[in-house]
Amino acid sequence: MSPRPLRFHNTLTGKEELFEPLTPGEVSLYVCGVTPYDDCHLGHARCYVVFDFVRRALERLGYRVRHVQNFTDIDDKIIKRAAERGEQPADLAERHIADYFDKMDRLNVRRADLYPRVTGHIPQIVSFIERLVKKKLAYPLAGDVYYAVRKFPAYGRLSKRLPDDLLSGARVDVDARKEDPLDFALWKAAKPGEPAWDSPWGVGRPGWHIECSVMSLENLKAETLDIHGGGQDLIFPHHENEIAQSEGATGKPFARAWIHNGFVTVNKEKMSKSLGNFFTLADIFKVRTPRVVRFYLLSHHYRGPLEFDDDLLAAAADTLAEIDDDLRRLDAALKTPLAAKPKGGKALDAALAAFPLAVDEALADNFNSPRVLAVFFDLLGVLKSRLETPKSLSTEALSRGTALLRDVLQNVLGVDVGGPAKAAPADEGIQALVDRRAGARKAKDWPEADRLRRELTGRGVVVEDTPQGPRWWKNP
Repeated sequence: MSPRPLRFHNTLTGKEELFEPLTPGEVSLYVCGVTPYDDCHLGHARCYVVFDFVRRALERLGYRVRHVQNFTDIDDKIIKRAAERGEQPADLAERHIADYFDKMDRLNVRRADLYPRVTGHIPQIVSFIERLVKKKLAYPLAGDVYYAVRKFPAYGRLSKRLPDDLLSGARVDVDARKEDPLDFALWKAAKPGEPAWDSPWGVGRPGWHIECSVMSLENLKAETLDIHGGGQDLIFPHHENEIAQSEGATGKPFARAWIHNGFVTVNKEKMSKSLGNFFTLADIFKVRTPRVVRFYLLSHHYRGPLEFDDDLLAAAADTLAEIDDDLRRLDAALKTPLAAKPKGGKALDAALAAFPLAVDEALADNFNSPRVLAVFFDLLGVLKSRLETPKSLSTEALSRGTALLRDVLQNVLGVDVGGPAKAAPADEGIQALVDRRAGARKAKDWPEADRLRRELTGRGVVVEDTPQGPRWWKNP
């Protein structure tokens, strides 16, 4: 069966377009990976949760996806940080690569098919640069090699700016010797004590941008990619430079479509270390479970800015706890007698049949995760309302409905489903919070009760209020 038609926003054209991969039914997807010089942060979480969701959506819609994501395991920042800490750059990179996998595994980000590294592609990078020098699109300069931006007429097409309007971006060396300030380094001559490799221009190492051109084309076995993705901050200079050097070398379009996720903001400002509003995942996971973080990220459309706010995360935690409660109640109802011939059974059957199609339509509409959630809540609401009148619900329909809900939550959104109710383990600290919340409810101090519930939710605790008193358990 052919994949479902799909439309999404292409940064290159600035429009939503019908997606047409080079090979029908197959998608080559390259996502720019981390430079492993520091701990993973919320910006990383947003990017890689988004592209995990994109991959899941593509696969659900019927595409076979080949997903490649790199590690920039040698770079100015790695060398500088390693020197500050008195360790080898390779050791620093390995430690932070391990941190990346730990945090993304906890966020339920599925592994890419390949994770190429810069240090594993030096010969291919040198060969690629040689092609550009031979075409006179790059020039050697005292052991360095620079790309001549003005010789690529389409430069600025992705960022929608003319070369005269652009300045050298972050991680592009300022060098008065260059023919043009916009020219960027493809190869850097080695400095004393730095990791370095042999090349026709002398001992050195790759520049930042050349690596992704080489690793994407090499590992996806193509001269044109179907989808290239990354954070919005990479549009210029990184992705603009990738296009210039790739298309300069091959003479073919580098990527048919570009997808970029929006920034994470704090108080409406982009999250950054320089502004002091920077949050590592290790710190966030101390107060919010990874599944809550993932749920929060996907409750917003990938293209827009995402405001980081603990109150918003707390609200997401409450919503997810309510979903867990609702699914558990639906499971419990399956063990009770329901109607053999329910009233309105045909209408419910039609709603169940329409649900997968509605999910697919949301995915095919620019990977619209908030709309997927809206469809999810619509069906959940229908099933909950029918529980109030058991004669309108059959065991078979309820079983189908809960299976559909769990499939979308777990397999499409990638949010682990909370387990069945568990006996509360002995934990005096949590029990004290539960007792305080019960006291606040009895006193009708609803703000304090809500605050305590958010605190419990942040610890992964679900509280159920029953006529016999509150019951609680920890999500698995």
